[in-house]
Amino acid sequence: MATAVTNEVIIDWLARFHDIVAKQRAYLTELDSAIGDADHGVNMDRGLAQVVETLTQQDAGSDASTGALLQHIGNDLLTSLGGAAGPLYSALFLGAGAVAGERTRLDPGELADSLRAGLAELVRRGSAESGDKTMFDALDPAVEALRQAADDGAGLGQATASAAAAAVAGREATAPMLARKGRASYLGERSIGHVDPGAASATMLVIALVEAVAQE
Repeated sequence: MATAVTNEVIIDWLARFHDIVAKQRAYLTELDSAIGDADHGVNMDRGLAQVVETLTQQDAGSDASTGALLQHIGNDLLTSLGGAAGPLYSALFLGAGAVAGERTRLDPGELADSLRAGLAELVRRGSAESGDKTMFDALDPAVEALRQAADDGAGLGQATASAAAAAVAGREATAPMLARKGRASYLGERSIGHVDPGAASATMLVIALVEAVAQE
């Protein structure tokens, strides 16, 4: 069990994120078929595969600070991920990297601070708010749970597990919501009753972090 997030954990996190997305590609496509363009699963799988390949080939985390690695990933996500998700996931990692800075390891509190900054950058890029039926509805409670666990003195494993549980709850809470952003918003009340695909993939991101922390 890792006690802090290092570059090794981050690279494993992205690899595990891609593994989960690849296995759940059909599920993401099904969700996006209901309220979007039916391309979220394909775009996420293909884009993350490219990002992970680049990280592996370039040995991106060897001498970089944690902040530099997160920003490297953010830039790769921007160019590799198609659809609306690319700029949003990119913003999350770029914002997190800016706050992580020159550190080489992040304890639970520092991780929460970094991800909160990343979420703020995501909001700036996408103008999402709680209840809009977007990935924000999974990530915001996840980061809040991570922050609370860190403040309570939890270790990294417990803190990330709390974040994942909050993300799952946030994802499921998008089903009864009326979409107010993106293509889904064009459907009006027909968007009600469907889990948001962005919230679903964002939850996979948090679950992958839990797995990476546990495996280290």
